[in-house]
Amino acid sequence: MKRGEKNYIWQAGDWPEWRYDHSAVASLLAEVSHAQGALLGRLADVGLALRDQACLAALTEDVVKTSEIEGEKLNVQSVRSSLARRLGVDIGAVAPVDRNVDGVVDVVLDATTYSANPLTAKRLFAWHAALFPTGHSGMSRIVVGNWRNDAEPMQVVSGPVGRRKIHFEAPPAGALRRETAQFLSWANKDTGEPLLIKAALAHLWFVTLHPFDDGNGRIARAVGDLFLARADGSPQRFYSLSAQIQRERKHYYDVLERTQKGTLDVTEWLSWHLAALGRAVNGAQSTLNAVLAKARFWQRWAETPFNARQVKMLNRMLDGFEGKVTSSKWAAIAKCSADTALRDITQLLELRVLRKSSAAGRSTGYELLEYSPE
Repeated sequence: MKRGEKNYIWQAGDWPEWRYDHSAVASLLAEVSHAQGALLGRLADVGLALRDQACLAALTEDVVKTSEIEGEKLNVQSVRSSLARRLGVDIGAVAPVDRNVDGVVDVVLDATTYSANPLTAKRLFAWHAALFPTGHSGMSRIVVGNWRNDAEPMQVVSGPVGRRKIHFEAPPAGALRRETAQFLSWANKDTGEPLLIKAALAHLWFVTLHPFDDGNGRIARAVGDLFLARADGSPQRFYSLSAQIQRERKHYYDVLERTQKGTLDVTEWLSWHLAALGRAVNGAQSTLNAVLAKARFWQRWAETPFNARQVKMLNRMLDGFEGKVTSSKWAAIAKCSADTALRDITQLLELRVLRKSSAAGRSTGYELLEYSPE
């Protein structure tokens, strides 16, 4: 592509004069606002401790999924531990510190906890430095804590190495100081749009600029979350749009690519973003169900003396253990011998806390007897 060609929205003569059909998004806006109200209303009745647990669950999913979209798989327990330490939520045993996890956690928490604070270049640079504490992205040295200074065009791609798909090209590095200043000026003043619309526009605008060498997707989603937190009027998060985007990432990239190659009428992008947000908010009801079910479980067994290994493993199962729980996995996670793990499990079978799983396989699996998050 030649620089002079008018192929992308940032090359349009009226850039960045966003336009959209207000009537086309009005019903979606109302539906999302209603879903937010229903969720927050339900949370108001569950008590502070359970709200903290619901927030922890939502933020854990958000941090894990925003990285997963970029092909980076974080350890869920490390993420949960990092968040719990910062939020002051007691989860019992904590996982070892992981600076890569801590960096993503720092960005998400800063964006949402301090959403009322201005969005500045200095703040964005700090987020970027938190994501890349070593100054490298993989094996490659990158510019950290400053705008990119690439000589070659910045292309926005998705997919694994070797099968990358190019979705669009971002503005040249020489234009970034002017472009980011315009974006930040818009972000920090009342421009008249509903905050849910502004969250979608901020995400799109930041992704369009792609101002960093790497990490632009994660920071764009954090910028969007900042405006969503303002819309909620709460520093606590109870749903994850990043998780919804990860579930719908093909559609996300498709609509993003069409938008970048279209006009400055972004009705389609706003409609998709609001619909995905609505699905994320409604999906948070399931997260809340799981938190309440976990609370009921521990109320049910409050008088039963479990050892520390059993408490740790039961909590892992209540939080959604991936795969089948076997005696060998129990021993590995609880850091005990196979005989000790089997004794732990046998006791829980006799108490009817656990039962043998019906799932087929060479090794016997175990599941909670009384647990339904629905």
